[in-house]
Amino acid sequence: MTVEPGIAPAAATANREPSSQPEEGLIQLLTPEGELIGHPDYPLDLTTDDIKDLYRDLVLVRRIDTEAIALQRQGELGIWASLLGQEAAQIGSGRALAPDDMVFPTYREHGVAWCRGIDPVKLLELYRGVSHGGWAPEEHKFSLYTIVIGAQTLHATGYAMGIQRDGRETSEAVIVYFGDGATSQGDVNEAFVWAPVFNAPVVFFCQNNQWAISEPMEKQSRVPLYQRARGFGFPGLRVDGNDVLACYAVTKKAMQAAREGQGPTLIEAYTYRMGAHTTTDDPTRYRLASELEMWKLRDPIERVRAYLARGGLAGPEFFAEVEAEAKQTGARVREACRTMADPPPLAMFDHVHAEPTAILRQEREQYAAYLESFEGPENGPANEEAAR
Repeated sequence: MTVEPGIAPAAATANREPSSQPEEGLIQLLTPEGELIGHPDYPLDLTTDDIKDLYRDLVLVRRIDTEAIALQRQGELGIWASLLGQEAAQIGSGRALAPDDMVFPTYREHGVAWCRGIDPVKLLELYRGVSHGGWAPEEHKFSLYTIVIGAQTLHATGYAMGIQRDGRETSEAVIVYFGDGATSQGDVNEAFVWAPVFNAPVVFFCQNNQWAISEPMEKQSRVPLYQRARGFGFPGLRVDGNDVLACYAVTKKAMQAAREGQGPTLIEAYTYRMGAHTTTDDPTRYRLASELEMWKLRDPIERVRAYLARGGLAGPEFFAEVEAEAKQTGARVREACRTMADPPPLAMFDHVHAEPTAILRQEREQYAAYLESFEGPENGPANEEAAR
């Protein structure tokens, strides 16, 4: 159930209490206050330098996200889907992946894309409308963004089954990302059927930001989302989605289980969307300001900063260096976006198929003739060669 913004106004949810801490069973390694705690099932194998690198990732992807929002507001992007508040879920899980693992994202996994080595400028090309994707999925082991809600779960399950049927030795497993709203889609539930039946090496990573597009969780499910896996015959668990260390440890273990032939796992990363669903959305129409303020106290970046600072593991110089790098990254992304060249109109036909079909050639010729119809003294020639 993914209802468009405005359908559920704030008045309809005025009696909804701010979200409370989830029930026992939530996997957490780093508290909101920055205290490192242990978990017997998820030992942490990260050094201080590793955690500092995770902090850097969190800060940089948030800066990229902030710049993209500003660019959209200034008319440089058509739309943007923010990850604000979900950085830990994405960076933690993304850094837990092995090089051979394949990722199937939604349209919001900017942090995971960062972990897979994709230049954020490539993401902006899609949202600016000058590219259909911009990267080679197999090169980065990161599939193209999927706009259709939940469809990528079937793509991921099919890919995972393909790994089995290749009949070759491989260390590859699959992870697929989706949101809480997507769990109400048929595609996701079909993937939940197929994956355990065939013991497919796939991890389902649900970022439960609690609001889908504009509907609260109580209108999505009557039970915690991770418990749904039990009904399909595979394990599910809930992790603190604002805890980058827990997201890392849980994802790493689930991916290893998939590689070893133990089948799928559902990870519900319990987090919160701090901003709008996309830049076309107004979250003030359907949720309470007090809820947002409470979740600000669980900020995924601040808890890592607190851990590093209070333990004397990083000083002011480190934090200043990261902020300076974030500023430079933001400036680079902004300049690259504003100077992107529009593609030639006929380029839309170039990579539809490996080899052009007769219908594709005909459509291309028709569109080229359409462009030529605009030829005039003020426009100059508009034939096919000029369009290129």
